[in-house]
Amino acid sequence: MIRVVVVDDEALARSGFPMVLNASDGIEVVATAQGAQAADVVRRELPDVVPLDIRMPDVDGLTAPRSGASGFLLKDAEPEQLAQLVRTLAAGGVVVSPKASRALLRSHPAAGAPRDADVSRVGFLSDRERDVLVLVAEGLSNADIGTRIHLSAGTVKDHVSSILAKLRVSSRGQAALLAERAGLLTHNDDNTARDNGR
Repeated sequence: MIRVVVVDDEALARSGFPMVLNASDGIEVVATAQGAQAADVVRRELPDVVPLDIRMPDVDGLTAPRSGASGFLLKDAEPEQLAQLVRTLAAGGVVVSPKASRALLRSHPAAGAPRDADVSRVGFLSDRERDVLVLVAEGLSNADIGTRIHLSAGTVKDHVSSILAKLRVSSRGQAALLAERAGLLTHNDDNTARDNGR
């Protein structure tokens, strides 16, 4: 069972998200909280996933990437997508949809947007590391990445560690944001579209 704590200052979100998620197999919302209560509730409940609002008056959701957040969701995500996104996060994947990334960077550029110097570090990655980074940003686990590009999960883990070190970030979510800002995900979407068109 995936344990979830929903953090949001809007009562509608605190009631709506649990209704959707509790109706999904294998997911249980164990608590909801407003921003100021979030830290205590999370420490008490020890959830697997914590959906939280980016902007709240008494706590800045943008501190989450600095704390190792694995993804960003928008509140207008389709209900049928929400449970799958939570499962992806619980499995160690990264969820950073292009729409969510653009909203994040637009709403709080100073805190959310990597500086040009940060983005330039993507140039230090090898071609294989770039491939791995794109798949990390797509939300794939190390095992799934290995299957996709024919590497062992251990080798993928080594690549991910190298990527985090070269990009000077501490989480897969931060690396995914840099990949999006550097245009790697847009390029990959174009390739995917061409592949699907064959």
